[in-house]
Amino acid sequence: MSVDHFAEIESSRPAALLRPMNLLTFSTLFPNAAMPRHGIFVENRLRHLVDSGEVVSRVIAPIPWFPFTSERFGEYAKFAKAPHYEKRHDLEVEHPRYVLIPKVGMTITPWMLAAAVRPVVRKLIRKGFMFDAIDAHYFFPDGVAAIMIGREFRKPVVITARGTDLNLIPQFSIPRKMIQWAARNAAGMITVCQALKDSLIELGVEAERVTVLRNGVDLNTFKPPTNRNELRTKLGIKVKTLLSVGHLIKRKGHDLVIKAMPNLCDMELLIAGDGPEEQSLRELASSLGVASRVKFLGAVRHEKLRDYYGAVDILVLASSREGWANVLLEAMACGTPVVATNVWGTPEVVATDAAGVLMQERSPKGVEDGVRLLLERPLDRISTRRYAERFSWNDTTRGQIELFRRIIARPNL
Repeated sequence: MSVDHFAEIESSRPAALLRPMNLLTFSTLFPNAAMPRHGIFVENRLRHLVDSGEVVSRVIAPIPWFPFTSERFGEYAKFAKAPHYEKRHDLEVEHPRYVLIPKVGMTITPWMLAAAVRPVVRKLIRKGFMFDAIDAHYFFPDGVAAIMIGREFRKPVVITARGTDLNLIPQFSIPRKMIQWAARNAAGMITVCQALKDSLIELGVEAERVTVLRNGVDLNTFKPPTNRNELRTKLGIKVKTLLSVGHLIKRKGHDLVIKAMPNLCDMELLIAGDGPEEQSLRELASSLGVASRVKFLGAVRHEKLRDYYGAVDILVLASSREGWANVLLEAMACGTPVVATNVWGTPEVVATDAAGVLMQERSPKGVEDGVRLLLERPLDRISTRRYAERFSWNDTTRGQIELFRRIIARPNL
């Protein structure tokens, strides 16, 4: 095809398809200055999308209202410390507050979110940001609220399902019906793995309306260390070492890894993350006599986490539920194999021997057996890195662009 012919085709396209798309990204899962790793997978995907040059986005990331910043209030204090507006990686982010009633407020939260977001949307429009579509992440309550906003402002909504929103919340009857309503009214749906698409199909959604676009990994940020021995010395790692990464909550399964340590007596465990279960996990390690071999790193920034990925021998992820666990790809991109539970999207990530091992059972014994299997047949770290290189962000970014272009080109609602 000649250059002139290509130019003729381009000039015949509607003007809306020639300019960058304006997206309003909406999710409670988004980092902020007080919680820099909260929902970082949403931010990472959006950054790659915007870097394509084909998308402009403004972000609305609501935060539960809480009045006190004292540390004695734990996680809730972080909500109070979060800014109302910030700029992250050149993305403008609004953090309006919404009313969240713990435990009893699940069914009204979508309305609370919509009420908090509505005036921010109006403000953005007044300031000249005329968005083409809403890019919503997490089906409930975020996706439900996004559909409410989309209907009010007559804009199409694309909802991305990420894990718990489909593998746990539909067990509750009223949220399940709300998710089904949102799915019927969504212009498009994305899941980060096939297992979550299957969940939507079970909820009555037509398969052709759901696009699977898995998360990617930043291969420039996460890569094998130049000198692994020097890095291990710098981090004080002297023996075979496991790494468990994630928020310190029950479903992440850090306790299962700790319980495996008495039988992995020649190894140490590093736990990266913070959260409400920290004290109980410390007490567990002490009661099992392994406290001297279990080190809590606290919340670790990406740059430092990359060093730990590259220095340890095995990453262990013992979660009970995962949509698409980014930590698995991050570790593998650094050349480190994984041991992971065989749940939801994880088998789609750990799909070959080069990646690591899926546990036979989610238990301390499952952790132990998986670790021992990897130790008995050590993987070539170069092969593990090469496997991770299949998961760059390029295909995911292109898939999003194509989906949003198709939806925006449709007649107005």
